[in-house]
Amino acid sequence: MVSLVSVFATAILPIVAVGGVGYLLGRFREIDTDGLNTVIVYVLAPALVFHSLATTTLAGSTLTKITLAVVAFHAFAIVTAEAAGRLFGASETALVALILVTAFPNSGNYGVPVSNFAFGTTGRATAVVYLSVQAVLVWTVGVYIASRGSTDSRLDGVRRVFSVPLVYAVVVALVARALDVVPPADSTAMTTLQLVGDSAIPVMLLLVGIQLARTDVGSTLSAIGGVVGLKMVVAPILGIAVALVVGFGEPVVARTFVLESAMPSAVTPMILVGEFTEGEVAGVPVVEFVSAAIFATTLVSVVTLTVLIAVLQSGVVI
Repeated sequence: MVSLVSVFATAILPIVAVGGVGYLLGRFREIDTDGLNTVIVYVLAPALVFHSLATTTLAGSTLTKITLAVVAFHAFAIVTAEAAGRLFGASETALVALILVTAFPNSGNYGVPVSNFAFGTTGRATAVVYLSVQAVLVWTVGVYIASRGSTDSRLDGVRRVFSVPLVYAVVVALVARALDVVPPADSTAMTTLQLVGDSAIPVMLLLVGIQLARTDVGSTLSAIGGVVGLKMVVAPILGIAVALVVGFGEPVVARTFVLESAMPSAVTPMILVGEFTEGEVAGVPVVEFVSAAIFATTLVSVVTLTVLIAVLQSGVVI
């Protein structure tokens, strides 16, 4: 078995360190997270996605398998979370929160950096493809789930997928590859895109830290144990099952896929429930419940991801 200390030092500690700086900033300074998020969504992430997809050495068949695997994982995660919620008699609002925080991992702000440190260039490329597919799913299926019972809001929300630059970055990159018109890697255009895209990783981590610093979890920690269990234990198992069924030809790609599926809850569900979902969960507004779930799963992930990376790197599972 790969040393847990070594895995933590090389793959998790850098993430915790940068995120910790963001946390301290969020505690002691007023930081405009809306501005940071806008920069990430409209500039940094699209540059990262376009450059990674345009220059990736992953085969076309591998890209297709990753896409199918991501869709399958999210489908199984949604069904599993809904079944668990209904089994325990959760309200409709609680079901929405449970599904969103379970099915959508933080594959971008957290997942891309971790995958990069854990599995290098191939890990980063795989993570970017995972992020690209999930971005489409979260702004379509995710909006549908968050806005159950409100047709107008649901339709307006789904339209937003067409305003997310990341989606267009994916399309343009794939078209450029298909037409073989991608500029040389050492060209000014591509080196500039790489510079901008590379800056996305530390900024994403800083944003995660700042957002966690502003999360009030005191009143909801006792109510999110089931969420943490579903997200940090059941979801990785689903990821492993999907990876084995899909049968990735490259072990590193398969391991990165599992790692991405095991990430803590994404921040986007908090945005979705804030806009499309009403009601309370465990006696607190649904937004606070989701925020607490994000905070708790992120903290727990420091341990669970360290163990999972060690297992994956050892080749015991995949």
